[in-house]
Amino acid sequence: MNVQFTETVLRDANQSLIATRLPYEKFEPILETMDKAGFYSAECWGGATFDSCLRFLNEDPWERLRTIRKHVKNTKLQMLFRGQNILGYKHYADDVVDAFCAKSIENGIDIIRIFDALNDVRNLEQAIKSTKKYGGQVEATLSYTMSPIHNEAYFVKLARELEDMGADMICIKDMANLLLPMDAYSLVKALKETVKVPIHLHTHNTSGTGDMTLLMAAYAGVDIVDTALSPMANGTSQPATESLVATLKGTVRDTGLDLGKMSDAAVHFRKVAQRLQDAGILDPKVLRVDTNTLLYQVPGGMLSNLISQLKQAGKEDKYYDVLAEIPRVRKDFGYPPLVTPSSQIVGTQAVMNIIMGERYKTFPKESRAMLKGEYGKLPGEVNEEVRAKAGIKPEDVITCRPADLLEPELPKYREEYKDLAKSEEDVLSLALFPQVAEKFIKLRNTRHPLGQRFIKPLEHAEKVERHIAPLSRKK
Repeated sequence: MNVQFTETVLRDANQSLIATRLPYEKFEPILETMDKAGFYSAECWGGATFDSCLRFLNEDPWERLRTIRKHVKNTKLQMLFRGQNILGYKHYADDVVDAFCAKSIENGIDIIRIFDALNDVRNLEQAIKSTKKYGGQVEATLSYTMSPIHNEAYFVKLARELEDMGADMICIKDMANLLLPMDAYSLVKALKETVKVPIHLHTHNTSGTGDMTLLMAAYAGVDIVDTALSPMANGTSQPATESLVATLKGTVRDTGLDLGKMSDAAVHFRKVAQRLQDAGILDPKVLRVDTNTLLYQVPGGMLSNLISQLKQAGKEDKYYDVLAEIPRVRKDFGYPPLVTPSSQIVGTQAVMNIIMGERYKTFPKESRAMLKGEYGKLPGEVNEEVRAKAGIKPEDVITCRPADLLEPELPKYREEYKDLAKSEEDVLSLALFPQVAEKFIKLRNTRHPLGQRFIKPLEHAEKVERHIAPLSRKK
């Protein structure tokens, strides 16, 4: 049976390499060519794209999705969805999750990849139910990590639970390229023997093992893999699409994909990538192998954030001290997988521990929230001394599904933004990112008729556009 491919160049590849700063018009001309290559799906939305469109690119993320859909007729479109966090960093009430799933599917999404940073299945319940309710496919996710409690048996059990909850497929989400090739073979084989739904593998190439991991997974029977077209591949991005397609050609796992169409698409993105490099937006450092990922389990995006925090504090010399502190904080916090938002929470706490010269002298509010259970149940046992130091009593720890404590929120948002929002999509944008969405919508409503896709770029976007020689805008 053929291995099927999800192409990530429209979402995770550019999120991983250039912090999701790829304007729509840089890939619009090549969408129809990509659509003819034979991909199972194209990941094009969710994750950080929504925030980045509003904050940096000055694009309406909903219109971006709709226009991708107009050009992509044969390939399924999929998005990344942070469970009860949706695309943000806090838990939203069930009615907001439901409405966001409905509107995502209505505007063009076929598959919603739903994950929770803690692998707390309670945080996936509403998104799974809503996705199926509105006719979307559910790709329920295992957030992969390594720890004394995260082993193959743990992930097999989790996969069985997700299948029972209604998952149409299971994704192994290896966000830091920690899943080594032989472990990938064993895990995929075990999952294929346990669940009946397709297995989808997502990894990166941060530690330099991504290509081998995907190859071994292919021979273990994986159904779908994530890759990126070569000009936007490798390093903190996904392994290259064309390389794996060529490797499997003529084997029992031949992909059947059109290398010619992929080559045409690669020519386009090669020009885009070169302009991004020339502008200093695509830093060659993110394309390098970094084995610190295997030592400290730190995703590439988290590393760059740590460096930024240390620079601001004038403590760049403490970089390796912070890296060594991260596993200690993670253990104290009950071994959360390091993925948004837990990676930012653990990383920031480690930075604070080092620059303050004393462990847990201070706690950011997000650390307290995690230790209190506001993000869900932590996988392992929490260091109760650390929890007490954060001012949290045992009786204050949340043990129910956190969203059960939230009243419906949509009526409040509709009322609050009734004079600003022109659609239910606007209401959802404002609910998730109130400040940046308000700024964007006010400018859109003032300067352009409703429905205009893009508005005059703001200062940051103008700088980006200037550097990468934009194509002429379609009106």
